[in-house]
Amino acid sequence: MEKVLILGASGLVGRALLDEFKDRFDLYGTYSSSLTSLPDEKQFQLEVQQIDKLKEIIGSIKPDIVISCLRGDFDPQLKFHKELAQELQHTSSRVYYFSTTNVFDGDFSRPHTETDLPIAESDYGKFKIACEKMLKEILDERVMMIRIPAIWGKNSPRLNLIRESIKNNKVIDVYSNLVCNNLLDVQLAKQLRYIIEHKLKGIIHLGTKDSMAQGQFFEQVISKLEADQSILRYQSYQDKDVTYYFQLTSNREDLPVSLQCTNKDIIDYLV
Repeated sequence: MEKVLILGASGLVGRALLDEFKDRFDLYGTYSSSLTSLPDEKQFQLEVQQIDKLKEIIGSIKPDIVISCLRGDFDPQLKFHKELAQELQHTSSRVYYFSTTNVFDGDFSRPHTETDLPIAESDYGKFKIACEKMLKEILDERVMMIRIPAIWGKNSPRLNLIRESIKNNKVIDVYSNLVCNNLLDVQLAKQLRYIIEHKLKGIIHLGTKDSMAQGQFFEQVISKLEADQSILRYQSYQDKDVTYYFQLTSNREDLPVSLQCTNKDIIDYLV
């Protein structure tokens, strides 16, 4: 049974991974403040600044697979991932790094595939590009870039924000002309399990098969919650009457249709 170390196992994605992987892998995880569902001896409190502790954990576990779904300040994260890659450089370990649609936030003119060159304007997007590049330089084919869109779950911050806004009659700002795709935490976990088990390589874009304007997605969620849609305040992205795309799409054909979903599937699952 392969040893899998999940960095950031107490977060939304990390929790979904633990649940999906528990019968297939020998799991270990790190957390910042909230404990995970793992046994005490298999979970470790770790901050991104604690490089020596990271090395101790890697040396102790000797993981076959490391999954990074960490969050935090950009510069410490970049240093952390460089040290991680160097620690694994002369092993056979594989790394699965969660990246983001934001690596393309310098070009909203169209959806982006795995073969498109990243171009970012935001600090977040630039950080993710830098981290991808650095990991690739050190680990080459043993690092897989898993780029993901907005992640939703039954207890996700995004859904909780909608519920709280409904409860408090608080306005939610949405874009009517920004086309996006989305993904469920549980669906992402199933997809990553398939990617790992079938040893898929390279850059992989995940997300719904279809796309939907951000405002339309929120409308349908709020409608399913049987709430008043008047809490939505529509804006035009960049104040223009033009369609913009904050969307990942894939030109790969190695993920089975049974593991893909639509925006409607997500909304039906959430509420």
